[in-house]
Amino acid sequence: MVNKEKILAFLSEIPDPEIPVINIKDLGVLRDVVVNGNEVEVIITPTYSGCPAMKQIEDDIVSAMKKNGIENTKVKMAYHPAWTTDWLSDEAKEKLRKYGIAPPEKSTSDKGALAGKKKTCPHCSSENTEMVSQFGSTACKALYKCLDCKEPFDYFKCH
Repeated sequence: MVNKEKILAFLSEIPDPEIPVINIKDLGVLRDVVVNGNEVEVIITPTYSGCPAMKQIEDDIVSAMKKNGIENTKVKMAYHPAWTTDWLSDEAKEKLRKYGIAPPEKSTSDKGALAGKKKTCPHCSSENTEMVSQFGSTACKALYKCLDCKEPFDYFKCH
């Protein structure tokens, strides 16, 4: 018999392809698992429309399911409600910081919060920072530079 909790446990080990220090559950992309007899539907939500990592996440889910003896799997994209950085666990935010990525602040409807506000450097905790580019290593991050320790860092944009 297929067990939802067991499935959630092993799917929670799948790392985000773009930020391997966090997993898809901590990221909030893994939304639910629905078991109907021997059929399993895994529901995921993309971090943003057109996120290139979603195909890899889907492939990783199917692979993990097969590895655990579950052949009849369907991966469903859920676009409503839209993903938000509020779904990132506190553990994920701390992992991001330790990895050198400034974690997102609380979500806001103020789009000006994404552009130009100082962010805390994940390397030295200084707030003497400046944005270098609205886009970092991926579209969901902005590139910043710490003016104290001189290290560049990504900021995971809130949305």
